[in-house]
Amino acid sequence: MKILLIVGGGIAAYKACELIRLCRKADIAVTCVLTAGGQHFVTPMTLAALSENQVYTSLWDLKDEAEMGHIQLSRAVDLVVVAPATADLMAKMAAGIADDLATTLLLATDKPVLAAPAMNVRMWQHAATRRNVATLRGDGVTVLEPDEGAMACGEFGPGRLPEPAAILVAIRAALPA
Repeated sequence: MKILLIVGGGIAAYKACELIRLCRKADIAVTCVLTAGGQHFVTPMTLAALSENQVYTSLWDLKDEAEMGHIQLSRAVDLVVVAPATADLMAKMAAGIADDLATTLLLATDKPVLAAPAMNVRMWQHAATRRNVATLRGDGVTVLEPDEGAMACGEFGPGRLPEPAAILVAIRAALPA
């Protein structure tokens, strides 16, 4: 089994490292796409070392795009996982915006998509985010419920990225049998 892991730009991006480790241990191959925001929290080198695969960061890599790499990446896997799925990334997904590699892949894929949200409690509870989640679910995207607890910003409530072990359970459930 193969997944494409899109790592969004939030403090919870560091948990993607543990998710990759758990997936590899479960014999799930992982290819990573790291958003520009995600690169502020983890490096392509870290994700490449853990996944043992090239990490993709830009739609404008001429070698890959000459071969329509974004189409190939979006379809050469069994599942696309977005973790952390930030409020911004989910808003773009819901609106069909394709302004970087991650969002272009999400529009180009013909595979199931699973999103694991991570954001401030107020952002998670905001009407716009609730609409976006409803839209994504209506479009067939599996959107996990975030965990509840203390956040990096000092607030408490729902919005924490689910633990990597819980995301792995959801990945296994979403993978074709």
